[in-house]
Amino acid sequence: MNITSDIKYLGVNDHEIDLFEGMYEVPKGMAYNSYAILDEKIAIIDTVDVEFKEQWLSMVRQVLGERKPDYLIVQHMEPDHSANILSLVTCYPEIILVATAKAFQMMKNYFGTEFTDKRRIVTDGDTLALGNHNLTFIAAPMVHWPEVMVTYDAQDKVLFTADAFGKFGANDVKDEWVHEARRYYFGIVGKYGLFVQKLFQKINDFEIQKICPLHGPILSENIGYYLDLYNKWSSYEPEEEDGIIIAYTSVYGNTKKAALLLAQKLKEKGCEKIIVHDLARCDMTEAVADAFRFNKLVLATTTYNAELFPFMREFISSLTERNFCNRKIGFIENGGWAPIAAKLMRERLEKCNDVSFAENTVRILSAMNKENVAQMDALVEELV
Repeated sequence: MNITSDIKYLGVNDHEIDLFEGMYEVPKGMAYNSYAILDEKIAIIDTVDVEFKEQWLSMVRQVLGERKPDYLIVQHMEPDHSANILSLVTCYPEIILVATAKAFQMMKNYFGTEFTDKRRIVTDGDTLALGNHNLTFIAAPMVHWPEVMVTYDAQDKVLFTADAFGKFGANDVKDEWVHEARRYYFGIVGKYGLFVQKLFQKINDFEIQKICPLHGPILSENIGYYLDLYNKWSSYEPEEEDGIIIAYTSVYGNTKKAALLLAQKLKEKGCEKIIVHDLARCDMTEAVADAFRFNKLVLATTTYNAELFPFMREFISSLTERNFCNRKIGFIENGGWAPIAAKLMRERLEKCNDVSFAENTVRILSAMNKENVAQMDALVEELV
């Protein structure tokens, strides 16, 4: 596939994978992207997962024909992108590897060598001339590993972004970009919003016509839309205002009834953007992404072994690990004899920056009663 007249796509689609990084469900598979820039000199940008070694090397040979690559640019050392570095060096022994010093240190861990006889260490702002194409390397540490860099091609105005702007899903499956990109961002990159913001400052003056990530499709239309979304996500601003996420766990169904009643009452008050997640059954990564999507969150759970119900505990930990902030939070708690879930949830979330808590809490003793309905009505008024 041609990205531009000189930039070729060398990616593969993985439909055998069920869990990305051993934890993220990917029912639509995964794409591992690699690129080649054909100029007076040839640069290949990143490799692909080890399972696709032969397929990828075959594509490289097909695209290059009788020519040999001069450079392999290594933007990111996670194995789904770096696994075939040694294979490419074996096929083309004269190739020069271009990467950060930290990346070469990682190569020693993976391959037993730092390729000292064929390496070019680059730092922030360094350039590489291929002929018509002049590449600029921009350090992007902790987006989302410490060795990461991104690459800008001034000729075609293409930004190669490593894992940034990636998404779950194979590229031969058509689906909405934003949903799986949001889930990918907050699952994998979300903790490092500060570093994404630093990268934005570095690329602010670049004219970008295409974004080439290491996962997901090449972005070539309405680039401002994608940049704006990433800016919001990485600054922890709500993507959409006036939406409410209700996340619950329920043992015998009473807390579920309360969560659904809350959703109904909010809709009756005119709140149209409501998403309800059963944390024991939903995709937890989707619930996390949705919590960052809107500006209000209601948590409903039971006291369990004098602690929080495990799925709620996991959910809150996932939020706090990713710097959850700038949101309003309400609570529904349930307990047969000593409900303390609201207290425990609040204690865990108080460490978050710029969160506010609803004054009204729904406190259920086993099953909803008239007093709980009044508490819920007060919570609804506060939220809307």
